[in-house]
Amino acid sequence: MAINEDLLWDAARRETPIGPRLRRTAVTAGCTGLFAVMLWTYPGATWAVCAAVAYVLAEFGYRVWDRRRLVEAKIIDGGADGRPKLRIRQAGGRTTEHDPGQVARVLIIHDNVVDSAKLRLRLRGKRTFFGRPGRSPALTTWRSTCPSARVQERSARWGMPGVPD
Repeated sequence: MAINEDLLWDAARRETPIGPRLRRTAVTAGCTGLFAVMLWTYPGATWAVCAAVAYVLAEFGYRVWDRRRLVEAKIIDGGADGRPKLRIRQAGGRTTEHDPGQVARVLIIHDNVVDSAKLRLRLRGKRTFFGRPGRSPALTTWRSTCPSARVQERSARWGMPGVPD
């Protein structure tokens, strides 16, 4: 990291764990095959096949959504114009640069159970970026970097089951 770069968000886990998802998808595909055999034998078992197919589609949708999650946000030099840029890197490897003045909202959500936080970053006129869980960043850096943004933090609205909040 260069001296002129400020790290604003760093996810605890940057890579996408493919192994566990592939195992779950393979088990579900095997169950779907078993239920298809059952369907030939017992015509009333269509609900089981539909449930297995729905699970496979949900796993695929989650994988697509997770690849778009934010894993790193940092401020870098703008180069020739001298204005700083906000560089955002997503889990799928896509990197984009934005003007820090375009940041509308930064919300840090602290977990009630483990020492981690989640990031919600909204740019003006664009979609919201959802960050993978990571260490809680300093809000003063966000406030000084993005002065027109509404920077907030809050605790999660749920707790551990059986433990009063």
